[in-house]
Amino acid sequence: MLHLTARTLARRPIPPPVLASRRAASNAAQQPARSYARTAAYASVLVVSTGLFAVYYFDCRAALHKYIVTPVIRYTLDPEAGHRLAVRVLASGLAPSDQLPDDDVLKVELWGEELSSPVGLAAGFDKNGEAIDGLFNLGFSWVEIGSVTPKPQPGNPKPRVFHLPNDSALINRYGFPSDGHAAVLARLRARIPTALPYSVSDVEDPLHGADHASLYPGKMLAVNLGKNKSSPPDSIADFVSGVHTFGPYADALVVNVSSPNTPGLRGMQSRTLLEELLAGVTAARDEVSATSTQKHRPKLLLKIAPDLDETEVADIAAAVRATNGVDGVIVSNTTVRRPSGLSDPNKIEQGGLSGPPLKPYALATLRTLRSLLPPSIPLIGCGGIASGADALEYARAGASAVQLYTAFGYGGVGVCRQVKDELAALLRAEGKTWQQVVQQAVAQNSLKEGSTGEPQSKGQREEGPVGQAAEAARETSIKLLVQEAEELKRLLDGLGERMERKAEEGVSVAGGKQYVAVTPRPAES
Repeated sequence: MLHLTARTLARRPIPPPVLASRRAASNAAQQPARSYARTAAYASVLVVSTGLFAVYYFDCRAALHKYIVTPVIRYTLDPEAGHRLAVRVLASGLAPSDQLPDDDVLKVELWGEELSSPVGLAAGFDKNGEAIDGLFNLGFSWVEIGSVTPKPQPGNPKPRVFHLPNDSALINRYGFPSDGHAAVLARLRARIPTALPYSVSDVEDPLHGADHASLYPGKMLAVNLGKNKSSPPDSIADFVSGVHTFGPYADALVVNVSSPNTPGLRGMQSRTLLEELLAGVTAARDEVSATSTQKHRPKLLLKIAPDLDETEVADIAAAVRATNGVDGVIVSNTTVRRPSGLSDPNKIEQGGLSGPPLKPYALATLRTLRSLLPPSIPLIGCGGIASGADALEYARAGASAVQLYTAFGYGGVGVCRQVKDELAALLRAEGKTWQQVVQQAVAQNSLKEGSTGEPQSKGQREEGPVGQAAEAARETSIKLLVQEAEELKRLLDGLGERMERKAEEGVSVAGGKQYVAVTPRPAES
């Protein structure tokens, strides 16, 4: 069988060698063509990817960020997860950056320091000091981290952050989630360049020769000091501890007594408790300065709520004036009020409201406070700032600088540059600088020397620019109260209609008897 097979195979014709060589030549010709196409495809992908990364990394104003990256994060992740992702990207070193210098018309002087622009970032975004350099690289002249509490705490139960996209607003009830003083302090120390171990040089010069804790010229780093939920409501110990801990590593310290999400905290805005608190933290700050060989003296600011009436604002102003050493006030934190114009379903959530709906309340409070403090105490405006026009409105009300928060979350990494560009264009159109606008507003609207700053009756109210500013603030407050009263009336009318319908439904006939739903008479007290 094997022999026959071999003979059979031997009789088969052998293909001509010319055909085999043609096939080999054809395959050899096709291989380079395929290789060139594959190489071209890879090269195209590489070029496009490199271009996209360059746009992403070097141009924070690119539409890619505002219209693709930020909306994708907002609509695919829950608000807190999106917030956490943004912080991690900014901390990674792979975040976009603003490569453009600030316009000279934006320069502002605060406490003898010249900042490149008045636009900063409010506390609440980088709660634990993880993304400081990434945020400065976006163009903010002032980055405020925190709030930081002495002991680590988880904050309030989740969910605790809610987008209101219909209103471009946000409601949060975070409740000061914090890694604690020790962890945040370690991060601040780790970012300071040094050739010597901390055990040798940190005691003598914590900043290792740096002029600013921010480590950037024309920029400032602030730490917002919070209070543990487990601490006694009227205790100032947490704030004093924060001053001692972070004083050597911050350009400014912010005493936060205005968060609506920590029980009892806003009670410390009352005059008696506030005077005790301010006296305690200023003494602690002076101790930090006295023990520093470089005489590093961080500025001390107070952050207040927008939900204060005129008398309460006057009490805060009196406490600030009575305490020698308070360097400024931030106006304001979030509001617990809900304006009638809110349309998003999430408006029913509890917590502090921020974004454009906060702006009228914050501005009214700032105008009132400006008229009750001397020009030497600057105010920082915060609340609903999303454009250059918003920032300029705060300047005309007497704010020396402004802070963004909610607009940064909605607009993405290019918002800071956008606000600065819009503001510079508005100022150039007027032929003024930011500093000139602020100086004029502060001179006109601040408390004059010799004035007591105490509330006056209508017949005793001061005339001139200060009196006009205070009157404008009162009128704004009255308008807001009227709006709230109208909204309350609408809600009560709706409630009354529902009660009437339920009462009608409660009237029935059973067995010839009539049963009527009634409200029981209140018990005697």
